[in-house]
Amino acid sequence: MAENMIQADGLVKIYKTKQTEVLALQGLDLTVEAGELTALIGNSGSGKSTFLNMIGGLDRPSAGSLLVGGKNLFTMTEKDLVVYKRDTVGFVWQNNGRNLLPYLTAIENVMLPMHLSSGRRKREKALELLERVGMSHKKYSRLNMLSGGEQQRIAIAIALANSPKLLLADEPTGSVDSMTANYIFDLFMELNREGQTILIVTHDVALSKKVKRVVAIRDGKISSERILKESYADRLKEVAIDWRSEDTQEEYVVMDKAGRVQIPRELLDELQLSGNKLKLEMHDGKIIITSPEAEKTEKEPREAEIS
Repeated sequence: MAENMIQADGLVKIYKTKQTEVLALQGLDLTVEAGELTALIGNSGSGKSTFLNMIGGLDRPSAGSLLVGGKNLFTMTEKDLVVYKRDTVGFVWQNNGRNLLPYLTAIENVMLPMHLSSGRRKREKALELLERVGMSHKKYSRLNMLSGGEQQRIAIAIALANSPKLLLADEPTGSVDSMTANYIFDLFMELNREGQTILIVTHDVALSKKVKRVVAIRDGKISSERILKESYADRLKEVAIDWRSEDTQEEYVVMDKAGRVQIPRELLDELQLSGNKLKLEMHDGKIIITSPEAEKTEKEPREAEIS
């Protein structure tokens, strides 16, 4: 049985100001196994960035449980967090200004995290990582001499410098062209095949359609998952597939431990609800969801089926 890399149970995050409280996460449950490549999607304000920051050790939960690589982030001291961020997670930010120091060369940037560890061969390893991301020819270049795509590829090398158990990527293809985006995704796929656990936050439709598991966050909770169909699992490298238009994944709503599900927005729109009450009935092994208002005004009520 695979080991869990991320285990979040009933995760709550509340941000407080003098005037108000914002509930960013509302009892989020998620398990990511070691060796998985998972994409995290959601609208702005859904809680995905908050969740990513917690996993990265940059923010603390208000309630619940969060284990990463067997380490309890809820009970860590500040000293424990420094070691955790150095040895357990690698972070690739969308804003390359957070990934690279502008006054250092590419190789110096990659070597920088290694200075915090006791490992040897720092320069040799940095060169190996730059070669891995196709940037060895830019090893002496500084930030202002690199394109956005080149900066992002070097950022991945920096994130891998201390051989993290978990690689976190926040919109890694958000500011690059499609060719560079494909290169970055292929690199993630190669790393994942070698056993690297990767969690990506993305709005890139094409990228999310290639990932075997896509988790959607809505209103601070996991609302649905999409799993790559078996018929597409072996076709990830085929260039002839139009990933933006083909239906490559099966979608499932997610039930929490209290038996609650979030109904997809398109089904709610079809029901045309005027209130917050629904009727549930079981018929031929299917749950039928009906709007009570529709029954009063139509001979045939609008229905949504969940098999």
